[in-house]
Amino acid sequence: MNIKHFKPGFGLRYEMLALIACILWGSAFAGAKIGFVYAGPITLSGIRFTLAGLLLMPVLLVMRVDIKSALRHWRFMLVFGLMQTYMQYGLFFMGLNKVPGAVAAIITGMGPLFVALMAHLTMPGDRFTLRKSVAVALGLAGVVFLSVSKGGEGEAGSSFYVGILLLLCSNITGSYTNIMVAKSDNKIHPVMLTSFANFTGGVLLFLTALVVEKPDLSAGYPLRFWGAVLWLAIIPAAGFSIWYYLLSRPGIKVSELNIRKFVVPVVGVVMSWALLPGESPNVQTVAGIVVTVVAVAIMQWPARRKEMR
Repeated sequence: MNIKHFKPGFGLRYEMLALIACILWGSAFAGAKIGFVYAGPITLSGIRFTLAGLLLMPVLLVMRVDIKSALRHWRFMLVFGLMQTYMQYGLFFMGLNKVPGAVAAIITGMGPLFVALMAHLTMPGDRFTLRKSVAVALGLAGVVFLSVSKGGEGEAGSSFYVGILLLLCSNITGSYTNIMVAKSDNKIHPVMLTSFANFTGGVLLFLTALVVEKPDLSAGYPLRFWGAVLWLAIIPAAGFSIWYYLLSRPGIKVSELNIRKFVVPVVGVVMSWALLPGESPNVQTVAGIVVTVVAVAIMQWPARRKEMR
């Protein structure tokens, strides 16, 4: 495809950046499952995001970001950190701890469908069409199928359904944070916003973990755990910096950008199968991938075909 076929608002460079962010996010499912062996979900997410915020602080200095000017918007950044890091990823890690990594990747892959619905309700010019309605209905049907076929019975089954619900709530919260960034008039550097949100949300998650999970910090963690945490910290530090930069670009619609997240479940499922013991391809998860990809393709294909003309 020639570069001229892309719209000015979403060029080849932006396509590549979105792809990199989505691949990073897709790798988080396997890393988190490794971390759960040694720490509870809230403890792990607290350490992860606190470290992610700290990793970005030297980057702010190298990029000469006007930190003092950005801190004038501390109220917005604090609320954003509470929503994006504390709530969205607190729910995500608790849900991921209750379902297989491949299943969590598929559920999380429905994020673009929730964004499309929320953008319709809150963003003028980003309306909900018949095509988007079909895509959302198909995506939700896929989740119902996956939940019924994989949930099982008894206590384990109940835990599975709770995990599905937590992941869906995480998706909804994440959709709202995308709208927050797209609608905000604050000229906050995306790396500054990411660092502040990750650090404040991470500290709050860790404080919550001290009360709820009561981790034994004196026991220490092995090198394998810290390797997983370091990678998990790099993912939001780089991924969200890229994503918020893209959301701030003129001409990029929230729902259209989030369609690129169809890469996330595919990467997440494949890496879960490759790296996690006890997870392997089966009819249910393959069907979940197909349904998710078809749902987002329905939203994407007509718009992309129009660009090709």
